[in-house]
Amino acid sequence: MTSIETGAFQGRAPDTSIEEHDGGMQRGLKNRHLQLIAIGGSIGTGLFLGSGKLISVSGPSIILVYLVIGFFVFFIMRALGELLLSNLHYKTFGDIAKDMLGPWAGFFVSWNYWFSWVIACVADIVAITAYVQWFNPDIPAWVPALVTAAVLTLLNLQPVKFFGETEFWFAIIKIVAILGLIAVGVILMATQFQSPGGTTASIANLWEHGGVFPMGLSGFVLGFQMGIFSFIGVELVGTAAAETQNPRRTLPKAINSIVVRILIFYIGALAVIMAVTPWDEISPDKSPFVATLATAGFGLAAVVIQLVVLTSAASSANSGLYSGTRMLFGLAKDGHAPAKFALTDAHGVPKRSVFFTCVFLFAAIPLLFAGDGVIAAFTFVSSMCATLILFTWGSIVVSYIVYRKRYPDRHAASGFKMPVSRVAPWLVLAFFVFIAATLVYGDDTRPSILAAPAWFVILTVLWQVRKRRLIRDGRPLTGAIPTAPHPLDAD
Repeated sequence: MTSIETGAFQGRAPDTSIEEHDGGMQRGLKNRHLQLIAIGGSIGTGLFLGSGKLISVSGPSIILVYLVIGFFVFFIMRALGELLLSNLHYKTFGDIAKDMLGPWAGFFVSWNYWFSWVIACVADIVAITAYVQWFNPDIPAWVPALVTAAVLTLLNLQPVKFFGETEFWFAIIKIVAILGLIAVGVILMATQFQSPGGTTASIANLWEHGGVFPMGLSGFVLGFQMGIFSFIGVELVGTAAAETQNPRRTLPKAINSIVVRILIFYIGALAVIMAVTPWDEISPDKSPFVATLATAGFGLAAVVIQLVVLTSAASSANSGLYSGTRMLFGLAKDGHAPAKFALTDAHGVPKRSVFFTCVFLFAAIPLLFAGDGVIAAFTFVSSMCATLILFTWGSIVVSYIVYRKRYPDRHAASGFKMPVSRVAPWLVLAFFVFIAATLVYGDDTRPSILAAPAWFVILTVLWQVRKRRLIRDGRPLTGAIPTAPHPLDAD
C-alpha cells in the first residue's frame, strides 16, 4: 500500500536514506487497540494517586465532582468526534484548530498540547517514584525517575502497532484491578467487615461522617482543581484515530463508551473505597486503592494493587509521550517546528520527535528534590497540566462552534452529531471558566495557573519568529488540510 492508501501523513519527496524517511505514520492501530486506549487514557495517575488528596479535600462529594466533570468531558469528546469524522485528513487537534481558527491557533494548540503532555509525563514519573518508595523507602528518588524516563524512551521508539499492543494490555490490567477492587468492596459491605479501627464497611459511610459535603461548598469547589487532571488523556483517542484502521467505525464506539467508563471506574471505585474506609480515615499522601485493601487485611492484594497503579502510571506516561511526539511531528510537517522532527523511520516512528520530547522527562529528577515531597511535586505539575489542558479542550470547543457555522452542510450530513450542539459548547466554555477560577482559588494550585501566562507569552514570541521566517522563505504559514474525500471514507 502507498502512504495515501494507508491514510498516512503526506510530505515532500521521500528521503533516500534507509534510516529516515519523510513519508509518514501508518494506520497500525486496530479497533481493540483504540477501544482500550480510550479506556486506559481515562484511567490514570490522577485517579490512582491524586484521588487520595481529593477525598481529603472534598469528602464524599468528590463523587459528584467526577460526575460533573465527566458530563462536560463527554460533550467535549462528542465535539471532537464530529470534527475528526467531518474530515479524515485531520490528524491532530492542531489540524482542526489551524483549519477552523487560523495558522496561529494550530501553532498554539499543538505546542501547548505537546508541553502539557511533557508535564503530565513528569507528573507520572513523580507518581512512579512514590509507588516504588512504597516498596522500599530507602531507594533514592532519582533512581526510579531515571529508569522510567529511559524505559519510556525505548517504548516510544517502537512501531505504533507495538504501542497499541502495550497499551491494550496495560488497560486490561487497570480494568481487572478496578473491577476486582469493586468486587472486594461489595463483598466487604455484604459481610459487614469491620476494620482494625472498629469501622464497619457500609454504604452509609458515604454520608454518616459529616454528610456528603463535610467540607461545605468550599470543599466541593476545591475538588474540581485536581479532579480535572484525572480526566486528562481522555482526548487521546483523537490523536490515536490518525493511526487507526476504520476510524468511522471505531471512534464513535470509543467516545460513546465514556459515560459507562466514568460510572464504573470513577464513581464505582471511589464509592466503594469510601464505603469500606470512611473518607476522614483516608490518607491524602497515599493511594486510596492500596490503603483500602491494606486496611481490609489483604496485604498481598495491596501489594498487587500497588504494582497495578505503578503500571498505570507507566501506561499514562507512555500514552502521553506517544501523543506529544505525534503532535511535534505534525508541527514539523507544518513548518512550525524544525523539519528534522518530521522524519520517520521505516516503521513510521518519528524518532527525533521522540528523543527531543524525552529529554524533558528528566526534569522530574530535580523536581523531586525541589519541593516538600512527592505529593507536593505531583500537585504542582498536575495543576499546571490541568491549566494547559483547559486551553486544548477549549480550542476543540471553539473550533466546533466555528465549524458548525462555517460548514452547516457537513454538520447536517454527520452521522455522529454532538448532542444539543447549539447550547452545549457554550456551557462547556462556561465550565472551563469555573475550573480556572477554582485553580486560582486554591493555595496549592494558584502558582501553576498564575505561571501559565508566561508560557503563552513565550508561544506568542515563538509564533512571530516562526511566521516571519516562513514568510521570508516564501512558504505557507501552515500546511494545507485537504478537503477532498479521504480514501478511508469508503470504509
